[in-house]
Amino acid sequence: MNAAAPPLPVGAMPLRRRPDGWLLSACGIAAIALLPLLALAWTAVQGSDAWPHVAAHVLPQAARNTLWLLLGVGALTVAIGTGSAWLVTAYEFPGRGILAWALLLPLAVPTYIVAYAYLDLLHPLGPLQSGVRTLLGVDSPRDFRLPDIRGLAGCIVLLGLVLYPYVYITTRAMFMTQAAGLLDAARSLGAGRAALFTRVALPLARPAIAVGAALALLETLGDIGASEFLGVQTLTVSVYTTWITRSDLPGAAQIALSMLVLVVALLALERHGRRSERYAATIRPRPMQPLALRGLARWGALALGALPVLLGFLAPFAYLAIESLQRLADGGGGSPMLWRSAWNTVRVAGLATALTLAAGLVLAWTLRLAQARRRTVVATAALRVGGLGYALPGTVLAIGLLLPLAWFDDAANVLLRAAGQEPRMLLMGSVGALVLAYVLRFLVIAAGGVEAGFARIAPALDQAARSLGAAPRRVLVRVHLPLLRPALAAAALLVFVDTMKELPATLLLRPLNFETLATWLYADAARGAYEDGAIAALLIVLAGLLPVILLARTGLRYGREVPR
Repeated sequence: MNAAAPPLPVGAMPLRRRPDGWLLSACGIAAIALLPLLALAWTAVQGSDAWPHVAAHVLPQAARNTLWLLLGVGALTVAIGTGSAWLVTAYEFPGRGILAWALLLPLAVPTYIVAYAYLDLLHPLGPLQSGVRTLLGVDSPRDFRLPDIRGLAGCIVLLGLVLYPYVYITTRAMFMTQAAGLLDAARSLGAGRAALFTRVALPLARPAIAVGAALALLETLGDIGASEFLGVQTLTVSVYTTWITRSDLPGAAQIALSMLVLVVALLALERHGRRSERYAATIRPRPMQPLALRGLARWGALALGALPVLLGFLAPFAYLAIESLQRLADGGGGSPMLWRSAWNTVRVAGLATALTLAAGLVLAWTLRLAQARRRTVVATAALRVGGLGYALPGTVLAIGLLLPLAWFDDAANVLLRAAGQEPRMLLMGSVGALVLAYVLRFLVIAAGGVEAGFARIAPALDQAARSLGAAPRRVLVRVHLPLLRPALAAAALLVFVDTMKELPATLLLRPLNFETLATWLYADAARGAYEDGAIAALLIVLAGLLPVILLARTGLRYGREVPR
């Protein structure tokens, strides 16, 4: 007698047939996402005539600069992000509520824009040094000049001021959800403020700090604009110059492969932080009550917390706004090429956002179907592989795409010749190649957002729809998509803005005579005409404010303190 089949868990969705079509689509998306890495390795093994020179004279210096940059930015982001998170969580002072979300504002400023702004602000003939010389009664820059911001130290400071919110977000969420009973027990044992932070709160927040620091370091590793503007020869800059200046694709691929070692190390740090973020609790933790500061201490806390916002957002934003207004007042802001670049940015970002959302929906929906059948290995692997592009610096992803794009064009030209048509480049150097790079780069944002949206939909709804005879596609269209609208809108906003800000992949894959706001700004900064790119930079920053506002509202709802 056959044993009875084990019952399905509560809320599981019985399916009459396997989701082969969805699973194949998800595997196809994952294969496309994996192709740049395989092509990168294939390109690297082809060898390069210039590799001995690169390995002897370029790679060691670039590797040292990159390591020092990562160490410096990591230390600075952890110090600023953790300190500001503890300040606005553990203490009550004037302006604390505004400061809690204002500390997120530097996320709206891309790294290359903050370098662009400060290079002009701190120029010997710029407004800051000119104002200081006026106050001191000095006429010539030769008699008074501040230290040059160009160099490794300046790059570390500027990147740290922009990237610390990654640590601030994760660490503050941990501080706000820690059990207040632990802190009360430490106080009852005589622990002071410093001991309370260093011996209780900080050890509990280490996993969150590690996750935020890993994200900040991945952004640092992928930076090209700020490092190049500030004269720091990093591995990312070396990949770009090796390909563009020396036209040495295998050499650029070999440097890119060496960068993957750092990427894997940073991802391992992030995974370790997530695995370690587990704490046992028998009761629901009571949120921490902030301690009210008195006298000068409360104003000192406000000044200390506002300093990263001032330097990381307000100063560059004010500079860009003033320069843009001056350009518009002088009649120099209405360049047709600038507005054409803005249109190109919106057009390409919109197309990439639509395709990225579609691909992310396929991956997340396939995983949902697989979870209903309790066969999630392949679907989970497809989702994880599909998100590899975000971990890769834009230059590495672009270099990895060059060979597959060439293969596609060669195969297509064989068919075109057979049809009696002239061969031409179809993807290489086209908007399609740029869109593909954007989709692969930001697919994890869309897939993660949709997956989080699915997690809020009870599996019982799927089961009810299936019991009424609805096919999986009908369940998706009639049940899930209406409920996923907030998650889809948030994911679309994040992908759209990140696409607008993307610089490295755009520089390498854009068509001839095709400019976006990011490349327009890069070109102006490269020739030293900083004021000419102010409008483009301001437009990018204004667009970047939208997801920061969304993130601030979501974070305030998530971690709202209990009223006192």
